[in-house]
Amino acid sequence: MYIDKYRLDGKVALITGGSRGIGRATALGFAEAGATVAIASRKLPDLENVAKEIKKLGRKALPVAAHVGRMEDINNLVSKVTNEFGEIDILVNNAGTSPALASSLDVDERLWDSILNLNLKGLFFLSQAVAKVMKEHGGGKIINVASMDGFKPEANIGTYAISKAGVIMVTKVMALELAQYNIRVNALAPGNVHTRLGDSRFLAMPEYKGEMIKRTPLGRIADPDDMVGAMIYLASDASSFVTGECIVVAGGIFLT
Repeated sequence: MYIDKYRLDGKVALITGGSRGIGRATALGFAEAGATVAIASRKLPDLENVAKEIKKLGRKALPVAAHVGRMEDINNLVSKVTNEFGEIDILVNNAGTSPALASSLDVDERLWDSILNLNLKGLFFLSQAVAKVMKEHGGGKIINVASMDGFKPEANIGTYAISKAGVIMVTKVMALELAQYNIRVNALAPGNVHTRLGDSRFLAMPEYKGEMIKRTPLGRIADPDDMVGAMIYLASDASSFVTGECIVVAGGIFLT
């Protein structure tokens, strides 16, 4: 049946930022679809809680503490996952940060580096390391979490927008270069989502949430679960002829 193309049985997925928000929702969604799931973030106890949820679904789970902005952590993460499961079929680059609001006149080097190191540099080099594993095993899928801000910047989060625009370009570059190895690379660009990162912006700018809801034709802020359908599509054989694309999941906000 065609619906079987959406199954992930026998696949090993690695999801960064997997302890909460979109990462946690994706990890549970992949497990329900049949995947073995490795999850990474900086705090192991939070990951272990998600791993327990995955195991309750009857799937194997591996929590790994790692800071994706550090090269030594990237190499250690890939080694641990491949040593445990033998391969990595799906990579979801979900880890990301935007630690402060600042205009382009006020951004300093430390803030710039903290955002770009995790959101772009770490994403690129983790993708590179995992792509080498995928090449040896006949292919795979890489899904990068970008943002609607990668297409249209908002005031005072310009460095974040720059990093996410870079994620979209990394997606295109790697899709072009890795297609010959049967590695598909795509991106997901969420709109406003109720995550710790997203909600922190609402707290910092109380009027922002109401403004975003008014601008969104579907009239609400997304929940992390709203991203999972697109994630499963991009991770599965249902999207076998899709690469280098960025799917915007933003409630129609670009229509206004």
